Amino acid sequence: MKKNNKTNIITRRDALKLGLAGAAGISVLDPIKLYAKPKPPVARAKSVIQIWMWGGPSHLDTFDPKPEAGKDYCGPLDKPIATNVDGVRICQLLPNLAKQADKYSIIRSMTHGVNSHETASYRVQTGHEPGRLVYPSVGAVVSLFKGYKQGYKGIVPPYIVMTKPQGRFSEAGFLGPLYKPFSTGGDPNRDPFAVEGIVAKGISDKRQQSRRELLGALDTLGKSMAGNTHFKQFDTCQDDAYKMMLGDAKKLFDLSTEKDAMRQRYGRNTFGQSCLMARRLVEHGVPYTTINYKGWDTHKQHFEIMNRKLPEMDRGMATLLQDLSDRGLLDSTIIWWGGEFGRGPKVQWDSPWNGGRSHYGKCFNSVVAGGGFKGGQVVGSSNNNGTEVKDRPVYPQDLIASMYTLLGINPDGPLPNPKNLDLRVMPSEGGAGRLTEIM
Repeated sequence: MKKNNKTNIITRRDALKLGLAGAAGISVLDPIKLYAKPKPPVARAKSVIQIWMWGGPSHLDTFDPKPEAGKDYCGPLDKPIATNVDGVRICQLLPNLAKQADKYSIIRSMTHGVNSHETASYRVQTGHEPGRLVYPSVGAVVSLFKGYKQGYKGIVPPYIVMTKPQGRFSEAGFLGPLYKPFSTGGDPNRDPFAVEGIVAKGISDKRQQSRRELLGALDTLGKSMAGNTHFKQFDTCQDDAYKMMLGDAKKLFDLSTEKDAMRQRYGRNTFGQSCLMARRLVEHGVPYTTINYKGWDTHKQHFEIMNRKLPEMDRGMATLLQDLSDRGLLDSTIIWWGGEFGRGPKVQWDSPWNGGRSHYGKCFNSVVAGGGFKGGQVVGSSNNNGTEVKDRPVYPQDLIASMYTLLGINPDGPLPNPKNLDLRVMPSEGGAGRLTEIM
């Protein structure tokens, strides 16, 4: 069998052999099993920062502006700006990201056709169709393959969400509670960043230590059962918890150690400081971080909200890209921006929407950067008013499989599960193919 770098090729001689075997009554199984399986992809990325646009951002008002479609489609955002990549324009409220366009690629032809938050979130976060099994999210899969299976020894869990999970579905799916994200709670723009279970506002380290000593003194049962296996496990968990509360984990989440000028660059708001915190987590080897960026479900007064949210997003995301690049971390860190779907291209001017946009899963945008993805590229396109994919449709499983490949996770490989079912990491059917043009 001859091979190239992308796929296995069965020669005419091989095909003839298979045909003769079938004619002779020999049972011919799946031909793939007759040959050596391809080696796992070589990892180019170590970490992922997912900027989850909770509620679904408008593609027309971010990375696929359509001023020529008229006011009913673009509203007042009718003056897109050029980026530092020839021929690529984005929304006028994203001037900082326009200067960073050479660092990211825009996918303008994302599609799945689903308009409900829950189902669309599941599709985009897992790459699987809803069914009998609840598959794990990308974060859970990465924490499995890049975390626990590799003996992850980080000071915090391998899958972090700031600041609250989206709540649309179980992120861990059938993998179970171990693979759920650690949700920070709190607000990274406040000092201190009150991370749930690590930082208790108003309680000093000295007081926490005194509490621990008091509990230890009162634990007469634990002392009497010192050799018991279950009590040893409990003590280990307790020690790990206090290490997080009083040790290096607390320092990791302490953004007051950053220079004030850097904090200002990111923006002194929850999103900006979440981006800064995500950079710190990458520096400490955390494989997967999600920034759950709420506020994009804009059924009403869409453009008033965009005037507030887009400059905030522009500042935080652009600074994150530049900061990672300056520190030599962008090449090994995937940035994944997007939501569960886009928003209706045609503006709903009538009451009660007053200039709102509806859910829209037929055509929307995603943005990827770093970790092996090329910058300064545009994948696919939409039609003249953004209502349909014009060319190169990209489905969630295509994008996710591409990210897994860059992370060194074989999308076609087995996905371990508690029931020992024969499952693949990603479905092999239903997509248009991996994003080889930007990998």
